[in-house]
Amino acid sequence: MHAIVHAVDIQDRDGGVLLMATLFGTYPFLLRLYADGGYVGPKFQAGLRQAMRQVEVEIVKRSDAAKGFAVLPKRWIVERTIAWLNRCRRLAKDWECLNRRALAFLCLASIRLMLRKLCQAKT
Repeated sequence: MHAIVHAVDIQDRDGGVLLMATLFGTYPFLLRLYADGGYVGPKFQAGLRQAMRQVEVEIVKRSDAAKGFAVLPKRWIVERTIAWLNRCRRLAKDWECLNRRALAFLCLASIRLMLRKLCQAKT
């Protein structure tokens, strides 16, 4: 849907607010945002409320009782997508010097994924 490549000194929380601020008005049907524990805190909540008032944030946390690996609801979708994108050699490592070039290769990899999904034969 949307991506931003920013400097490494920007925390995920701050980058998340920046990303959501650029989405303002583009996806008015977006009502719920699933996030992990890195987005907990009043700073992210306040920034998100300022950018997109209608979006409700649901933090997907790991259970304290869980031992070892546990599939978390909704979070596996993001992890699966990141794994698909990391199959692209150019995205597997941080080779790019320019943010715009990294974003361009992320877009190309996403287009490749979408085309593969659309062109698969239905069995």
